[in-house]
This record gives sequence, C-alpha cells and structure tokens, in this order.
Amino acid sequence: MKNHLHFSTYYLIILCFLAYFGTACTQKTKPEGAGADWATYLGHPSGNQYSALDQINRSNVAQLELAWTYGTGEAANYQTNNLIVDGWLYTATPHSRVVALDGATGKEHWTFDPSDIHESLADGDQRGLMYWHDGEVGRILTMKGNRLFALNAKSGALIPSFGENGSIHLGEGMDVSGKPNVTLNTPGQIYKDLFIIGANVGEDVPGAIRAFDIRTGKRKWIFHSLPRPGEFGSDTWPENYLERTGGASDWSGLAIDIPRGIVYVSTETAGPDFYGGGRYGENLFANSLIALDANTGKRLWHQQLVHHDLWDMDIPQAPTLLTVEHEGNKVDIVAVGTKMGLLFVFDRLTGEPLWPIEERSQAATKIDEIQTWPTQPFPTAPPPLMRQEYTAEDFSTISPRAQQMSKEVFNQSGNYGAYPPPSTEQTIMFPGYDGGMEWGGAAADPEGILYANVNEIPWFYQLVPTKKADGSALPNGEKQYLIHCASCHGTDRKGNPAGGFPSLEDVSSRLGRETVMQVMKKGGGRMPAFDQVSQGRLDAIVSFLFDEEPVVSSEIDRDKQGPPYVFRGFQRWNDEEGYPAIKPPWGTLNAVDLNTGTIKWKVPLGEHEELTERGVPVTGTENYGGPVVTAGGLLFIAATADAKIRAFDKDNGQVLWEYQLPAEGHATPSVYAVNGKQYLAISVGGSKLKPHPEGAVFVFSLPD
Repeated sequence: MKNHLHFSTYYLIILCFLAYFGTACTQKTKPEGAGADWATYLGHPSGNQYSALDQINRSNVAQLELAWTYGTGEAANYQTNNLIVDGWLYTATPHSRVVALDGATGKEHWTFDPSDIHESLADGDQRGLMYWHDGEVGRILTMKGNRLFALNAKSGALIPSFGENGSIHLGEGMDVSGKPNVTLNTPGQIYKDLFIIGANVGEDVPGAIRAFDIRTGKRKWIFHSLPRPGEFGSDTWPENYLERTGGASDWSGLAIDIPRGIVYVSTETAGPDFYGGGRYGENLFANSLIALDANTGKRLWHQQLVHHDLWDMDIPQAPTLLTVEHEGNKVDIVAVGTKMGLLFVFDRLTGEPLWPIEERSQAATKIDEIQTWPTQPFPTAPPPLMRQEYTAEDFSTISPRAQQMSKEVFNQSGNYGAYPPPSTEQTIMFPGYDGGMEWGGAAADPEGILYANVNEIPWFYQLVPTKKADGSALPNGEKQYLIHCASCHGTDRKGNPAGGFPSLEDVSSRLGRETVMQVMKKGGGRMPAFDQVSQGRLDAIVSFLFDEEPVVSSEIDRDKQGPPYVFRGFQRWNDEEGYPAIKPPWGTLNAVDLNTGTIKWKVPLGEHEELTERGVPVTGTENYGGPVVTAGGLLFIAATADAKIRAFDKDNGQVLWEYQLPAEGHATPSVYAVNGKQYLAISVGGSKLKPHPEGAVFVFSLPD
C-alpha cells in the first residue's frame, strides 16, 4: 500500500515538546466520554459514543420506562443525535427546525425555523448540531440547505455578529469559482474557538475540510481534500483532472484529539461516483482517513482505504478515537469502519497500522474506457465484520422458492466482492452500497472494545452506455437524465423508494413542471441541488420526464462531454417476499477487541417477527443509526427495521431490555443526566425503509 506519512519538521518538534512535558502521554486520569451533558455530536470530540454514567446499569435496565415524548409534527427522515447541555435538550427536527426542550420534562423552551429567515432553503437529512460556549454565552450551530446559523443557546435568537446577520453561506470559502450549493448533513466538532466541518458537495465540486471562527463565521483555514494542481496528492490524478471531477469531501463526520490538536476526517469517493474513465489514478484524498493539524489544517498523515473508487465506497462514518493495549504498550489509536465491513486501525500519531495491511489483486474491468486499480487494501486484523463475497453457501434459506431464485441469479450474475469489474452486465454487489458499517458511528469502551452495527444486504451493480446500441447519440433529454439522474432514480425511472429515491415514472401526474424544476435546482432530502447544471440541460431533463418534445439546445448539441457510461441505479436484491436474497444474518451487532484484533461477540440485530413465527431463526434486519456504550455495562441502540430500541449487555451481547417504538429510530441515542437522574433519548420517525411517520423524541428513565 502506498504510504504518504510525511510529518512536517514543525509538527515533530511540537510532538517532542508535548511528550517531554507529558501532555502527549497516553495515560489518562479518567476515560474520555460524555458525563451529565451530551454536548457534542456522538457524545465527545473523540467520536467514541461513550457515556460515563452508570445509574442505569445491568441490574436495573429492565425497569426503564418512557419519561416523556416530544412530537415535531414533521414527517421526514429524523436522524438527529440530540445534544443535552445544562439540562436542556436541543434537537434538529426532520425539516431542520431547532427546538430547545427541558431534558427532564420535554417542555419546550424555544424553537427556531431557518426557513423564516431564508424561505428558499432546501430540506435535507440533518444528523445533529454543534454547541460552544465562551464561559458566558452558549451557541448552537445548525444547518439547513446551503446556510449555517449561529443561535443563542438560551433564547434561540440569531447572533448578528456571526457571518451575515447570524448565518454564513456554506458555499463560500471553498476556493472555487462562485458559490456552489454546498450543504452539511453531519455536524462538525469544536476545537478552541473554531468549528471544523466537512461538506456535502456535488460530483463536480472539489471537496474540502474547513475551520471557521465560531464568533465571526470567518474561515480560518482550508484543506483541499481534492488537491489542487501542484499540491501534495495531485500526482495521483491525470492531467486536467479538475475539469472532470469533484467530490472527495467529508460528509460522514470527524473526530478531534483535543489535547494534541489533531483532527481526523474520513472522505468519500471522487465524482463521478461510478464512472472513473476521466480520473484514473489513486485519487487522493478520496476514500481516505486523514490527520490534520486542527490549528492550521496542515496534513500530518493519511491512509487511503479504497484506491480509484468506482463503486461509491465512501468512508461512511466518523473516525473513533480510543486507547488500547497493543503488544504490551498503551497506544492511542484511531479506528474507522467501511461499507465493506472492514475495520482499519492506526496509531493516532504516526498513522502506522496496528496490524499489517495487504494489497490484494482485484478483477480487471470489462469496459475498455474504464480502468480499475489493480489492488485494494485489506487489514489483516481485526477480521471482517461481515461476509466479503456472496458464494453458493449464501443462497437464501427463508423459503425453497427464495433459495432457488438466489441460486439462479447467482449462477447468472456472479459476485466479485466489494469491487466488481465495471461491466454492462448485471453483477451482484456484496458487500453493498449501504454497508457494512454506516453513518451512525461506532461506540468505544475505555477497555479497548469497539461496538459496531453492520448490514449484510446484497445489491446489484451495472453500468449502461449513454448512447444507442448502434453508436448513435441518444435524444438530449434522455442522455442528460442518464448522466445526472439515473444513478439514483434508475435508467428505467423506477427509482429505489426504500432507499429514499422515488420513482419518476409518473412524476408528471403528481407534480407540475415548475415544481420539478425547483426541486432539481434547490434539492431536498437525498436530492442534491443541480445549481451547477445549466438551464438548457435542466430543461431537457424535465422535458424527458414529462414525455414532451425533445428540447433543441445548441449548448447540448455542442456538448461532447459527459460520461459514456452511467450507473444503472441503486437496486437492492430482494426475494419475491421483499427480504434480502441472502442467507441471514442481514444485520448484526459486533463487539471487537482492539487490544487483540479479534471479534469478542456477534449477535443478530433486529427481528422480522413474522419470520420468527414461521420457525426461521432471528435474522437481524437492515439498520441505520449507531450504538452508545455506558459505564453501566450497557450498549443502547435502535436503528433496526423492527422499530425497537434495545439495551445489550456489553460483555456478551445479551438483550436486557427492549421497547417498541412507533417508528424506526434511525439515529444514534444520547445518554445524559438532569438533577442527578439519568436519561436515554432517541429520535424516532423517518426511515430509509418505510413511509415517514411524524418525527418525535422519545426519552426514557428509571421510575422515581
């Protein structure tokens, strides 16, 4: 594996200074994690999803009961990991209103709606908030569409000295021309008086990590995660690469080693996601774990976990920081999981892997215009948390018909693991696009145990040409649809409703032409804004969707660009009953001992009760949202398709408590205390798998 571990002389001097005075020592007086407050996304800047509270523990968790609920009145994805500070709970609702509630009773203190300030802001999945205080005034930072707002934590009022009367445009300061429609679904972290964030960018916008002054909103530094010509990493791209690509940003979150001043970020693939014919190379810093100086943004080290990604294998979760016992020594490490169900573990200071990483040969492309990278990295420990290839041993066992169907498809399609060769033939994609691990993050116990939930769902992978079989050009609208829309909504326009991508087959009967145009320009939900796409191309797409006469545009007629192949669309491989076409488990919860690099235990996560009643062993379900581990010996997680929140014994995976929620809890829980009483909060309502019920916060506690 090519390794770029180039420390600056300046940084080495600082490390030696810290080591001399003991501040870089790995010995800690108490475990890092959340206490009475859950004041940071995922509980702590380290991203460890650990609570030091133990009032709720193995002996009494079965007594947990509902303390209060708060209904948002909004029906959409609700993925917020709620913040709790000084007894107040702060949540971002499905439509990105911010609400401050009493953490003990659920009484509303105030609410703020960004749409009251900027009416045109698009809705999108929001997973949390940021909180900061200077000893006097607390601030809440929130996002909607392309703007980030700063609020007074006690009143909900905008702070006018921040940015432009209380907000900044997220597209400013990206070091690109204009103001691209940059959004942010995962909050950043606070370091001193800086807030550090990644970004959601279009496939044609180069990604970046940025730090801003939390008082003024002014940018303090930027790291180009898609390097500019002449910068380190630019030699891993072909000539004139910025004309054909973007992305390589960090949408999944980051972690900060506060004492050392190091920020760790995990990045996505470069764009276009599935066609890389114009960007052959390793493509740094896409699909990478990167360590940056939190004060300056200077790169300290990096490790790329997927080379020249052609399969949308973004690093899907924020890094996790913890300390382990390795070969007799205490080692501060950073761990990150992948969609392939692999855990990569590195020394936090040097970037060296704790266990060797092997570069393994991969199948060559079946399309001449697309070149694959010959090898991909695999850690030798810990073992993969999921199967790495669909084989004959994995045919469905749910029913004889499902088994026969999965056998027939397998014999026709085959499977190459997570890196199938680009092909116009349908191929099984397993591990799949939604994990393995996902954005809910992993929980880390101070004893060196990491807990992660995993999906084992098969998908299909296929590319289709953007020209006719005889080589002639497609109509303008159809070609533009294939280039810009088909990867989500499918070449057949049927979409993937379960994955959040609606069918567009009959869109003209449901929506007006102007509404569709506005959604394309503004975005919303999982739909990015097409603000960088010309009006002529947008007109052509809308005409195609409405089965109108093809738009005649000299701009499009002149356009010889655009990929010659596009992704057919996200297609889960399900059997005739709608279950994953693979032998269970379909979702698991895993405890990984990072002291030894071994799996401590693995249990199914979630249940299809109708299958259990048929005599099928518990299968686990597809799951989204992460776990929290506590000093009380418990692991709390919702996430599952059966809409339950559960408490597991962290030592053996035994279920000690469960509660039937009214809808799926696709968020990471928060654990906190008010006036000495411990609570558990989960955002409920919003789903990738079913229609969206009203979002609500559910809070549990022990009886008085």
